[in-house]
Amino acid sequence: MDPEFTDIATRGATALAGLMVTSAWDRVKPRVAAMFGGRAESISEDLDETRAEVAAAPEDSRESAIRSAQGEWQPKLRRLLADNPAMAEELQAILDEFIPKRPEQVTVYHNELKDMTVHGTVLQVGHGKVVTTETINGDLNF
Repeated sequence: MDPEFTDIATRGATALAGLMVTSAWDRVKPRVAAMFGGRAESISEDLDETRAEVAAAPEDSRESAIRSAQGEWQPKLRRLLADNPAMAEELQAILDEFIPKRPEQVTVYHNELKDMTVHGTVLQVGHGKVVTTETINGDLNF
């Protein structure tokens, strides 16, 4: 199977499971069911059953219920995409519409060095990770 289909099926199932307990569900469900063509009615019923299970889960185990729903729907979406690759575009359209894209996070680091001489290896560290390593040949005087 195409890795792209596996990726979008996984993202789709994750989004689908999370959307089951949102106000967007009534708009998402018919679009997902329609992707399955002649099986749309039975898929709609399956989606309703899964949603009922997620909604009925106590708040402290809701995340577990959502993960379970995702595990149920990922293989169904993967098989759908394998049988009908054109549905990848529809699934992506649903994701684009209902799942906000995270803006690319740009981290800017600012160092202020005063009254010092630097030589050798310089490490730029942020959030416990080495971000940049530079070797200084010669001296930098500040």
